[in-house]
Amino acid sequence: MKGPLFYSKILLFGEYGIIRDSKGLSIPYNFYNGALKMEKELSEETSRSNLSLKRFAIYLENLQTERPELATFDIEKLKKDVSEGMYFDSSIPQGYGVGSSGALVAAIYDKYANNKITILENLTRDKLLKLKAIFAEMESFFHGKSSGLDPLNSYLSIPILINSKDNIEPTGIPSQKKGGKGAVFLLDSGMVGETAPMIQIFMENMKQEGFRNMLKDQFIRHTDACVEDFLKGDVKSLFKNIKQLSHVVLDNFKPMIPAQFHKLWKRGIETNEYYLKLCGSGGGGYILGFTQDIEKARKALKDYNLEVVYNF
Repeated sequence: MKGPLFYSKILLFGEYGIIRDSKGLSIPYNFYNGALKMEKELSEETSRSNLSLKRFAIYLENLQTERPELATFDIEKLKKDVSEGMYFDSSIPQGYGVGSSGALVAAIYDKYANNKITILENLTRDKLLKLKAIFAEMESFFHGKSSGLDPLNSYLSIPILINSKDNIEPTGIPSQKKGGKGAVFLLDSGMVGETAPMIQIFMENMKQEGFRNMLKDQFIRHTDACVEDFLKGDVKSLFKNIKQLSHVVLDNFKPMIPAQFHKLWKRGIETNEYYLKLCGSGGGGYILGFTQDIEKARKALKDYNLEVVYNF
C-alpha cells in the first residue's frame, strides 16, 4: 500500500506575524514529499514513524471525543493499519521549517477523516477556515500550538494568501522567470530547529510592550508590504521591504537565528548581495534567502548549501 503524495511547503512571509494577524503567503514546495506506506518488516527509522502514528491515533481518538463537531476519523481502521506496519515515508527534513508534520497531518486526514472536505469541492472561505481549524488541532500533537497552515498547504497543494486569522484564500503567484537572476533560495543551517521552544520565546517576548509595538509598527508592516509586492510582481519595492524585514528580524529575533549566522545575516544587509529571513520558526533548519543576483549570492555564500525555490 502506498498513499498519495503530500508536499512540503514554504511560508515565504508571515512567520510569527500571522500569530498576530499579519498577512502571510505560503507556497507548496514540491522538492520534498511524503506518503503513508505499509511494511511487514520495519527498520529502526520506519518503526519510529510507526510508533509516532500509534500515539497520534490515540490523540485523534481523544480529540474526536472532546470535539466531535470539529472532525471524526475512522479510528479503528487507522489503529489496524498502524498495527500492521503503517508509517509515513517522507523525504521532508524534520525540524527544517518546511512542513514535515504538516504533510503527515494532511495524509492522515485525507485517508481517515469521515465526511472530509475534498480539494475537488468549491473551496469557499468557510470550508478553508474549517479545514484550517481541523488541521490546527491535529498538528498541535506535534508542536503544542499550530496555525493549521502547513497541513492546509500540503493538503491543497496551492499557494495560500493569509489576509488575517479568519480570512484566507487560494491565490496565484506571478510565474517564475526561468533563468531569472533574482531568486528565493533555501540556505541549509546544518542543524535541526525545534518549533515549540521558539514559539515559547516569542510568547514570552510578547509580554513586553516594546516588543509588541515593534511587531506591529515594523515587523508586520514590512511583512504585509512584502506579501503585496510579491503578488504584484513589484520586485524593486519587494527588495526594499525585504531588506527592512531582514534588519528587523536580526535586531529583534536573535534567539531564532543560530548564533553562527548572525554575521552572515548582517553581511547580506550591508552588501545587498542577499537578504536572509526566518523560514518557519527558526532556531535551525532552513533560512530563507532573497537575492537580485543568484550568482553573486552563491559566491558570497559558497560555504553553504543553497536550493533555489523561485526565480524572478
